[in-house]
Amino acid sequence: MSQRPNQMPEPDVVQAIPVAPDAEPAPVPGTDTITEPAKLLRIASMVRELLEETRQTSLDEPGRKRLAEIYGRSVGELAGILSEDLREELASLAPPIDDGVPTESELRVAQAQLVGWLEGLFHGIQAAMFAQQAAARAQFEELRRRGLPAQNPQGGPVPRENERTPGQYL
Repeated sequence: MSQRPNQMPEPDVVQAIPVAPDAEPAPVPGTDTITEPAKLLRIASMVRELLEETRQTSLDEPGRKRLAEIYGRSVGELAGILSEDLREELASLAPPIDDGVPTESELRVAQAQLVGWLEGLFHGIQAAMFAQQAAARAQFEELRRRGLPAQNPQGGPVPRENERTPGQYL
């Protein structure tokens, strides 16, 4: 910001770069992104329920085969909505189940790994949101500490209590 003597500070000029309306924002390298959070939550809930079901019942061969197919499809769907680094992590921690009929214990272990990874991902998301909220709060407190006036959405200063602004009828 540039400032002249005895005057309010003026913001420095910043040049905007035009972006096409349909262009997606480029993710910052090294950041984890999820393109469809609702789909992630649905898949995670389904996998958790399947894990609970396999713990409570014994499965016959067609049931184990079907559950292996669901597991593979779930991992594939998850991979489609994750960033490249998360996709690689998922592939290393939730490997595909080999062709053939897996045993119940193989299915339980694979599903438990997937559920554990998803829960870790959710905890990471919560931690990131908490950190963003704390940073925003700190930034707001810094502005408050400096004594900068708050702005209303129309761009002008916020009116003081019991002060009427022009154009208000009530």
